[in-house]
Amino acid sequence: MTESSAEMMPEAPPAVGLAAPAQPRATLADVGRLAGVSAKTVSRVVLGSSSVTPETRDRVLRAARTLRFRPNHLARDLRYGSVTNTVAFVIGDLTNPFYFAVAAGIERELARHGLLMILASTDDEPESEKRVVEALLQQRVRALLMVPIASDQSYLEGERQLGTPVVCIDRPATNLIADSVVLANSDGTAEAVRALIRLGHRRIAFVCSPAALFTHQERLRGYRQALREAGVTDTTRWERLEEAGGASAADSVRDLLAMADPPTAIVAGNNRASSGVLHALRESADDVAFIGFDDFELADAYGISVVAYDPAELGRTAAQLVVSRMDDLTGPPRHVEIPTRLIPRGSGERGAP
Repeated sequence: MTESSAEMMPEAPPAVGLAAPAQPRATLADVGRLAGVSAKTVSRVVLGSSSVTPETRDRVLRAARTLRFRPNHLARDLRYGSVTNTVAFVIGDLTNPFYFAVAAGIERELARHGLLMILASTDDEPESEKRVVEALLQQRVRALLMVPIASDQSYLEGERQLGTPVVCIDRPATNLIADSVVLANSDGTAEAVRALIRLGHRRIAFVCSPAALFTHQERLRGYRQALREAGVTDTTRWERLEEAGGASAADSVRDLLAMADPPTAIVAGNNRASSGVLHALRESADDVAFIGFDDFELADAYGISVVAYDPAELGRTAAQLVVSRMDDLTGPPRHVEIPTRLIPRGSGERGAP
């Protein structure tokens, strides 16, 4: 290429992307240099020490504002062996709106006590729980709120003995002494089944997944108890509790409706199961009564009867327990049940054929 042709070539367009930071974050030493004091003096100002004169304090604060300096409280807390003012909340599946309603209740209650909530998810993977929890504990959180998903929480016993309060939400811990806040799961499904029995139903199905969860086992217990009271003891043929990754709730309902003696009513054990049940019932000409456990968006608009509760109250109660434990780690573990209520909207008020 000749020199003249090179001069005629257009310049390459500038690369498009994120710009590199113009400068690194300011340090204590940077603030000190601008204010004309030592880094130790800046540290005293940040910590609120009374040994600094008002004039020096003002000079340091002006320098800090100029440099947009943010003190690293976590590093300070770790240096002195203390904890932060944050409380961790470990949830399951981030796409489940239930957890966010619970988190809202937690956050509001913690704020009343000057505490912050940080949220982390296990994605409902049991093998992720210990890794996520231990990563949070390394940040020296003040306390831990968690929805247990693994089969064993004994790995937290040492941390609890060191003074970190642990409160379990929606289901109790296994092999760990900890407070817990759960729903009145058994009472909720029993109330739903009794309402269906009063309408003449006896062939009532229960659909839920995954089967092993404490929550779902408790709801199954309430379902069976209410049917036993009505003289129905052989319920297993109408029960569909699938493992995660197994048949969907919709497939389970299709299987139930194809039976020689299909159910005339269905109770879903959670909001995810309710979605599957409703999809399957839309395909069927059978007029099946239906009640879901967990309220969900648009359930009222479509006339879906549900067993409901206040998830924010679940979170608020858990936050109250953990704050109480911060003040007093002694005493036996506390177990609180949040009541449920049946909301009749039409789908569960259909009489047996």
